[in-house]
Amino acid sequence: MGILLVNHFMLAGSPEKSEQILEEARELFSRVKTEAEDPNLGKEALQMEAYCLLILKRPEEILELLGEDAIITNPAEPVLASAYQLLGNASEAERILQIGIYKEVVALCNVLSSYMNLCTGGAEEFEEICSRFLAVAQAFQLEKLHPGIMLPGYLMIAQGWAVRKEWEKTFEFLEKYTELATGDIYPLQLHGDSFFHKLDSWQEESLPLGVQPPRNVSLIRCSMTQALTDSPAFQEISEEFRFGKLVSRLKKNEEEQ
Repeated sequence: MGILLVNHFMLAGSPEKSEQILEEARELFSRVKTEAEDPNLGKEALQMEAYCLLILKRPEEILELLGEDAIITNPAEPVLASAYQLLGNASEAERILQIGIYKEVVALCNVLSSYMNLCTGGAEEFEEICSRFLAVAQAFQLEKLHPGIMLPGYLMIAQGWAVRKEWEKTFEFLEKYTELATGDIYPLQLHGDSFFHKLDSWQEESLPLGVQPPRNVSLIRCSMTQALTDSPAFQEISEEFRFGKLVSRLKKNEEEQ
């Protein structure tokens, strides 16, 4: 219920109502965090509570909630895999390691995207961050494996170049964003691939809402268009023909079923 509220609070009709819904979601996550018997569910609820506070622009509470030791964690997968290997269960060890690799790749890409947004350096520093993000994406074929990472990633890169008034590079990544958003990625759902061939059962069993996105597909398509039209970073090029063409493609994509 909390995740459902977080993914639809923007439809409330007013900033005040949206804030009320986010606060309600935060309270739900706090309750799950406190009362959940499953430690993994408690961890997820903690992260979502922090996310609500971020949207509500309450950074002091985030720091108090997560604490200074939030980043000092080690993945358990290598130890678990070694234990299964010692028991002679190589198949389960392989599955555990695939899960660990997948989780770390997703986490790395999310951190790199945040780092792009934070980067206050010049074009050379920003391009270095972007190149590393894109290298990981290419290595793990994330456009097919997890377009939900690549869409905001491409948009973040485009916005970064727009801030630096590198318009050709801005359009390069807006093109990549639009091409992916209007491509054969629907229905959006989490899945494995030829490398992560033991991932599907874990995703179906372990994720609270399953492999399907928590928002309606039509709302997702609409948000993809709004990401361009509502971004202040692209205001200076919003009247250009190339930009209008991209928006038109995205609007047409909203009509698809």
